[in-house]
Amino acid sequence: MSNGSTFPPHRRLRGVALAVLAAVVVAGVGGWLVWRATGGDGGPAHGAGPPAASPSPGAGDPSATGHPPDGKDSPGPGTAHGSLRGKVVLLDPGHNPHNRDHGREIARQVDIGNAHKECDTTGTSTDDGYAEASFTLDVARRARTLLQHEGARVVFTQDGDRRYGPCVDERAARGNEAHADVALSVHADGSAPGNRGFHVILPARVTAGPADNAAIVAPSRQLGERLAGRFLAVTGSAPSNYIGHGTGLDVRADLGGLNLSTVPKVFLECGNMRDPKDAAQLTDAHWRQKAARGITEGITAFLTHR
Repeated sequence: MSNGSTFPPHRRLRGVALAVLAAVVVAGVGGWLVWRATGGDGGPAHGAGPPAASPSPGAGDPSATGHPPDGKDSPGPGTAHGSLRGKVVLLDPGHNPHNRDHGREIARQVDIGNAHKECDTTGTSTDDGYAEASFTLDVARRARTLLQHEGARVVFTQDGDRRYGPCVDERAARGNEAHADVALSVHADGSAPGNRGFHVILPARVTAGPADNAAIVAPSRQLGERLAGRFLAVTGSAPSNYIGHGTGLDVRADLGGLNLSTVPKVFLECGNMRDPKDAAQLTDAHWRQKAARGITEGITAFLTHR
């Protein structure tokens, strides 16, 4: 007795073929279910959040320059479900590393509505020579990466790619033209040693000449309050002990970037570069990553809870 079967050979072969076909179908269905459960193509499952932010540059981070892999004005990968999807954020890294080589150009006066001021300045630096312009670019690039991970489209006023500037009126115009949902100018202060902490500069109402920021004064204050709260929580840096009476907030009418803005905008002075303790933070890559995260959380809180 060959295999206990009494069927003719051709019927035995057809039975074997049907059994193999059934096994292939079962395996295929099982594999498809596993693929669906893991999201397919190596991506996150449906409903999963955006990918985690990269570790801090200086700690093995391959993106130590802060540049996202996909360009400076486009959302990062995996952001389809980000909390800032469809939002436009204008980041304005204060000053420019090349300003020092173009003194005559940046000294040109521009109209800020209620006065005329220099096109731009060189900014300050730490006692060891770490320039504010280098600091602002680094923090802004880090924040750009985090904001893109949340789905935002991030626009820069400059990325170290200009001969100088732009001038303060052009910096405001960039956010206006982009119809930004929010704009932030990143800076560090150059006050006396012993003066420590961060502060957020809010726009005073200015309606003169080309300036009319009346509509953005109230939302800019809301932005500043959200930003100050999250920056404090994430970085652990205290609000300024020399400006704002402990609130971390200051109101000014002499900054063209605020006077000429038609979108909610604030300045963030992340710390005092001339104070040794603040300078130790500002020159530390891990702290700068915290600063970028505080900025991102502050902007996100403003845009998602208005």
